[in-house]
Amino acid sequence: MKDIDDSKAPLLDHLIELRGRLLKCVYALFITGAICFYFSEQLFAILVHPLKEAFGDAGGRLVYTKLYEAFFVQVKIAVFGAFCLSFPIIANQLWAFVAPGLYAKEKKALLPFLIATPFLFAMGASLAYFVVMPTAFHFFLEFQGNSSGLQVEALPSADSYLGLVMQFILAFGISFLMPVLLMLLNRAGFVSRAQLIGLRRYMIVAAFVLAAVLTPPDVVSQLMLAIPLLALYEITIVAIWFTDRKQSKDLATSEAADAAG
Repeated sequence: MKDIDDSKAPLLDHLIELRGRLLKCVYALFITGAICFYFSEQLFAILVHPLKEAFGDAGGRLVYTKLYEAFFVQVKIAVFGAFCLSFPIIANQLWAFVAPGLYAKEKKALLPFLIATPFLFAMGASLAYFVVMPTAFHFFLEFQGNSSGLQVEALPSADSYLGLVMQFILAFGISFLMPVLLMLLNRAGFVSRAQLIGLRRYMIVAAFVLAAVLTPPDVVSQLMLAIPLLALYEITIVAIWFTDRKQSKDLATSEAADAAG
């Protein structure tokens, strides 16, 4: 068993190490949260940009209906930004705590998924920010105009708008982690490529149900989440085919080497 770390620390030492790593995560959250709160106005300007573009030259307004709402919008931005910025640190601390108890092959298998997670989340969040949100906001604002002699105008509040933006970003970011989950389940032996192919018809239904739950109740947003989910599902099936093929070759090579020895 040379490929596993030789640490045999007692339970108390493990608990002390866990406490230290949790404290580092808390410190990271507080520091990044303080930085995000300081720059909360600039960050909110970035988040509000898709709505500004959707309003166009006519311009638009964001209002707040409670005296304390604007302050808590800044707090929410700080908390949201803190989790996003400190995620690599939290993931690194988690990996540093778990890694000594893993075999070398297990480390080699898990490390790519750990690295891929923030990139996939960023891809989903970018799709939401640059494509889905502008399209959805244009769709929502088309209902402005004159109705029975009354002027219909969109006056979103800052808090509700921020909640909608975070809903979009988290929904798309977390949904784009599906390949990581399926690949890990495949590596653990819980699901095979053949099973995923057989579940394809159910995945189509599940993708649209998930999109209906995670996005606002409009068809445009739901389609823009469901279609990428189905594409990622198919990409995962192809990726599992490549990994299965590589594992078969490695196994054949190992058996040939054993037979030669």
